[in-house]
Amino acid sequence: MSGGPIRLLSAFFTVGGWTMASRVLGFARDIAIAATLGAGPVAQAFVIAFTLPNLFRRFLAEGAFNTAFVPMFSRRLEGEGPGAARAFAEEALAALTTLLVILTLAASLAMPWLVLALASGFADDARFALATAMGEVAFPYILFISLTALFSGVLNAVGRFAAAAAAPVLLNIVLIAALALAESGALAGLAPIGGEAMADLAGIHHGTLLVWGVPLAGLAQLALVWRAAARAGFALRLRRPRLTPALRRLAVVAFPAALAGGVVQVNLVVGRQVASYFDGAVAWLYMADRLYQLPLGVVGVAVGVVLLPALARRLQAGDGPGGRHAVNRAAEFSLGLTLPAALALIVVPGPIVAVLFGRGAFGPQDVAETALAVAIYGAGLPAFVLQKVYQPVFFAREDTASPFRYALWAMVVNAAAAIGLAPLIGFSAAALATTLAGWVNLALLWRGARGLGDAARADDGFLHKLPRFALASLVMAAALLLAAWPLATPLALPFWRYPALAALIAIGLAVYAAAVLAFGAFSRAELRAALRRGG
Repeated sequence: MSGGPIRLLSAFFTVGGWTMASRVLGFARDIAIAATLGAGPVAQAFVIAFTLPNLFRRFLAEGAFNTAFVPMFSRRLEGEGPGAARAFAEEALAALTTLLVILTLAASLAMPWLVLALASGFADDARFALATAMGEVAFPYILFISLTALFSGVLNAVGRFAAAAAAPVLLNIVLIAALALAESGALAGLAPIGGEAMADLAGIHHGTLLVWGVPLAGLAQLALVWRAAARAGFALRLRRPRLTPALRRLAVVAFPAALAGGVVQVNLVVGRQVASYFDGAVAWLYMADRLYQLPLGVVGVAVGVVLLPALARRLQAGDGPGGRHAVNRAAEFSLGLTLPAALALIVVPGPIVAVLFGRGAFGPQDVAETALAVAIYGAGLPAFVLQKVYQPVFFAREDTASPFRYALWAMVVNAAAAIGLAPLIGFSAAALATTLAGWVNLALLWRGARGLGDAARADDGFLHKLPRFALASLVMAAALLLAAWPLATPLALPFWRYPALAALIAIGLAVYAAAVLAFGAFSRAELRAALRRGG
């Protein structure tokens, strides 16, 4: 593992760079959705339909399955060689495929009840029938994207990060193409989703093509990672499913992680339920979620993807100090990029939301309410990202039960805050509850990880850099507030809004970079080395 710290940074930049590309295209997609659908019934129905397969995917495949699969696959690869690792991966592929086919069929039959479970506020209007019809089309996405997660786990375990990180780009390309096709008037005679009763809804043609693009995008993602895995020497065959001892162990490890993932998704369900009782709120929270997911995806997902197999290998080799070094470097990398992003979302959410989404059917009230949610989510961003750092400390030891217990406590906090505060502060209670639960979960993870050894204990390097990153972020926030005042007029003008927002972002980046160097949080040599290896 020579050059370990720089190799970790290189992997972070590889995954983060592709994730950034995906998020940029995702913004282009969401800008188009906001402009054509606004926060109306079609937009809200699509959000619920698209949420359903992603909700199951996040705890079944990316959560429970991969947190158990990646360490077990990595240990076989390290200790027994590629043959044993490939055999285990094929057993897992057969089992996961069988489970997903059964789940997809069952969900299609139960779709009306699934929609009500996520958005009971839709029950008495057209959104219910529309979300049900969209859900039936979109749900098979879970089959393709969950198998994509398995192949991505194989690639990450063997140090091939690019293809797995690039796969989400295809989702946005396909959905943007679907919206462009709708805008062009092509396929205008296509039957509207939900039947002729929905034909008069604004944006129904765009919504129809958009939702059909979801399973098509999943198939494209699966094809990409399957081919990359084959090139890496892991062309997996689909076997007949068998319950082998290795799969029994996988199930034992994955089950608590599935419960933990289920708890996290319950938090999402609670938020959607609260929002469904406020007209337009489902779309407002979705757009706000997309904004804070940009830094969370670029930093948090990159750290989690890279750190888990790295920790598993170090623990297998008995390298405790190496594990501690990896966790601390991941934590300082995360905070160095997350703290300024969080403060930017808190201090200037209005201009960001207005420029990105404020057009067409997405009006001034939609902008204002979305900006409020963005600021609240921003306050929880450091907690969401650091969870990705400390969870692998447990997962690398095949301890998925402890994160489950912590997630249960966070779920209680989320439900109590969202339901209890909704009558007082409206839909924003859902965002506030998510942020509070994120900090509670992080506190419990950090305390529990300290009891597992030295891996989660801060070293001198982290303690040196943390306050410097915080000071640099505060300086940047002050600069953004000052710069937003003279830029207020161009930010409101149609032609100048984009260069004005770009100028505001550039000012924040320049001030933060200068402050980081001035306070000694990151040296020029470290930055040059990381970027050189990251490219």
